[in-house]
Amino acid sequence: MSDSKTFLCISNYFKGNAFLTSLKKQGNRVYLVTTEQLRDKPWAEEYIDEIFYMPGQDLDWDMDLLLKGVGGLMKEHKVDAIVALDDYDVEKAAFLRENFRIPGMGQTTGRYFRDKLAMRIKAKDSGIRVPAFSSLFHNADINHFADTVDAPWVLKPRSEASAHGIIKVYDKESLWRHLDELGDNRIYYLIEQFKPGDVYHADGLQLEGKTLFLTVSKYLATPMEISQGGGIFRSANIPYGSDDDKKIKKVNEAIMKAFGLRNGASHTEFIKSREDGEIYFLETASRVGGAHLAEMVEAATDINLWVEWAKIEDAVAKNKKYELPKVAKNYAGIVLTLSKYEHPDLSSYDDSEVCFRVPLEYHAGLIVKSPKQERIMQLLDQYAERFASELSATAEAPEVKKFH
Repeated sequence: MSDSKTFLCISNYFKGNAFLTSLKKQGNRVYLVTTEQLRDKPWAEEYIDEIFYMPGQDLDWDMDLLLKGVGGLMKEHKVDAIVALDDYDVEKAAFLRENFRIPGMGQTTGRYFRDKLAMRIKAKDSGIRVPAFSSLFHNADINHFADTVDAPWVLKPRSEASAHGIIKVYDKESLWRHLDELGDNRIYYLIEQFKPGDVYHADGLQLEGKTLFLTVSKYLATPMEISQGGGIFRSANIPYGSDDDKKIKKVNEAIMKAFGLRNGASHTEFIKSREDGEIYFLETASRVGGAHLAEMVEAATDINLWVEWAKIEDAVAKNKKYELPKVAKNYAGIVLTLSKYEHPDLSSYDDSEVCFRVPLEYHAGLIVKSPKQERIMQLLDQYAERFASELSATAEAPEVKKFH
């Protein structure tokens, strides 16, 4: 096909088969670079022209080796676009684009979607509300923060892709104790005021700097709560046109404009402060949300974020028009937990609203769909209670030892 383009996709995790399949179905050549550790995963190989495996995972990749490997590929195949499928791959993709002068997000913009300190500084400078925060470079700045901002605070890794590594701190003395324990690694963290409130996520699609699609959902148990204390992960989309829906969509628009996301998918988190009722920006990512939120979004809206993101990338590369499919306005929610069984039996969860069962070993997860939000909330509460008594297991959160 003369209109065919060549895409190089990067993923450190097993995800994005729907994206890769959609790209191939548009008549493109599709290459995937992933880690050796994922060689045995069921990648959609019939839709991938070739898979290349790198030793190591996340931060262990030898960037010079990656650069030379892609350089070797480009001797025979001109790469038109590079796509990062996961948070950990954003910097790798930006690094390659910069070196090979391929259009797309560069390293400066990439920082806004990976580095939580860069995000906060950019948001604050752009007039977007963020919880009070400080870098951890200068002792005087840290002391000023601790003396002027009410505790509790959270120490956050600047470039982790989840709630892993977050440390809650209640006073100045324990703050300095934690910083001493971090030693030279403290530069890879920031400190932020902990604001109690409800946490929301907005999942969207961008084209040429404009928001084409956005749906707002609320975590009923936040990733941080689960990471810190275990429990049942739940999320559900909120009433369309509600006050919170409108406010979050407005702030999300400002973030995408300020951060410069031109094309692709985004997953952005906000907190509605219990103290003042205002919406505060927490963090964003230039990817599809994890934890099967994409399937939840599709159940509610009929929009498959992976598939449509691939179509957007295809349209941009070919300079052709993209049209978003018709968006439905149903309600959906997810309930997910670690399971003490490798393959938990969920057959008794047989309500007609169940539309997806999470296919992960040692996990129990369901997505429910209904035209009524009240029914979704009722089912999520019931299922969370049953999961807790019948299926749930807990696991220690991994210690963060590697930093970006």
